[in-house]
Amino acid sequence: MTKIRFVMAAALVLLLASQAFCLDDTVANRKVQVERYLKAVPPAELFQDMTEKLATQVPPENREMFKATMSKNLDLNAITKATSDAMVKHFTADELAALANFYGSPVGKSAMKKFADYMADVMPTLQEELEKAAEKTSQQYALPQ
Repeated sequence: MTKIRFVMAAALVLLLASQAFCLDDTVANRKVQVERYLKAVPPAELFQDMTEKLATQVPPENREMFKATMSKNLDLNAITKATSDAMVKHFTADELAALANFYGSPVGKSAMKKFADYMADVMPTLQEELEKAAEKTSQQYALPQ
């Protein structure tokens, strides 16, 4: 009986301790965690990687011009603000902290380095399938194309 009480007491202590580490889910705390996330996953680096991958589809003689033009024309401030605002809106402070912790870790950084290659592999199929689905839906419901 003493063993059961000990186990239950230990479980209760662990449960209460885990609650003590939860962040208050306030807009201010969400913003702090988004800043941590954006430091771990800088939008500039993410879009630079994506631009590099997109450039492989451009003729070699035009790649450098393409990359320079994309960099010049892409409004990173607008993208960063939209990212921040959407994350604050949709995620809790604890969820944002978990994302920042993961993407700030060595494993998370390694995963992010692979993200552009992953997107380059997936995007053609995703675009093709979305176009097919939109066309079929349009035909089935006589929607204008």
